[in-house]
Amino acid sequence: MFSFLLAIIYISFISLGLPDPLLGSAWPVMHDTLGVPLSYAGIISMLIAGSTIVSSLMSGAVNRRFGTGLVTAVSVLTTALALFGFAVAPSFPVLCILAVPYGLGAGAVDAALNNYVSLHYAARHMSWLHCFWGVGTSLSPFIMSFCLTRGFPWQAGYVSVAVLQSVLTAVLFFTLPLWKKPSDSAEEASDEAKSFSAVLRLRGVPFALITMLAYCALEATCGLWASSFLSEFRGVSTESAARFASLFYLGITFGRLVSGFVSERLGDRKMIRIGIGIVFLGTVCVAAPVESDLSSLWGLVVIGVGCAPIYPSVIHATPQLFGRENSGSVIGLEMAFAMTGVTFMPSVFGFISDHLSLGAYPFFLGVFAILMLASSEALNRIMKK
Repeated sequence: MFSFLLAIIYISFISLGLPDPLLGSAWPVMHDTLGVPLSYAGIISMLIAGSTIVSSLMSGAVNRRFGTGLVTAVSVLTTALALFGFAVAPSFPVLCILAVPYGLGAGAVDAALNNYVSLHYAARHMSWLHCFWGVGTSLSPFIMSFCLTRGFPWQAGYVSVAVLQSVLTAVLFFTLPLWKKPSDSAEEASDEAKSFSAVLRLRGVPFALITMLAYCALEATCGLWASSFLSEFRGVSTESAARFASLFYLGITFGRLVSGFVSERLGDRKMIRIGIGIVFLGTVCVAAPVESDLSSLWGLVVIGVGCAPIYPSVIHATPQLFGRENSGSVIGLEMAFAMTGVTFMPSVFGFISDHLSLGAYPFFLGVFAILMLASSEALNRIMKK
């Protein structure tokens, strides 16, 4: 039965990735239907991200109160209802309202599942589960594209994903008894009185949070601005730019698949170091002042492969570094800092590119790679004492 629960968790990680790229895939059509400017996607994105941050910060207390299984089931249900709401929303303000439960559900299930897996499963499963998240992020744009190219409205894409989420919700509620493990009660009870300030005072926690923010800032900025950098600055054709930008995400997915086979032998600390080293190599390739475009194109793929083990390894190391009794609260904060990096840093680079040049792209990525290395190594030194 425990292996059956693991299968449910793998499916849940696919579900976790499904809603993330849906807005971007549908918005070119959605904004015309709703009669709002193209730029308004940023408003909805910010509302979703802000709600995700709030639910991540609350996740430790919520998980202790209700348990991971129930939190996961209710969160997926909340996301499914929000997706149905997007499909029938008559106006942009209604979408803005629905963006709040959309983000709350996504943040809660992300923190809950990551904490549960870090406590109860080996490192290889953390890597492979995040690989399955990549499957979800690849699947939903395909669903939306399929609906649009077959003449269906964008609402059909949202309904299709919402139906998938609803089916998973039913499975999660049906399997709730499988989630409770004998050790959970003691772990949850021992963390009841911890406040945010108390968690932040735990030795090494600030460096773990900075590592997560730096990593997600790098990943989000790299993915969002890759096509623009290649086409506008390097002069690559728009088709090739789009293809290699998507290969960045494929590099992450493939890298996590491979990482699962070696993560237990190497350990979380070495996996993070190797990942950061590969990211540096890819960044140097992207920045290389050579005439051939191949260096920049394949450099993005290399960055993706380097990114692959970092996020899962940081999460998986959390219970060992800060104690199983603190992992729920710490991972909730890590999720919040991660989403902060995702939300704000790509916009910061957009401002920089407007005032300087898109050529700053690899150097901006390099800054966060350096920050990530410095904070993770500082964490290693502190936790050795």
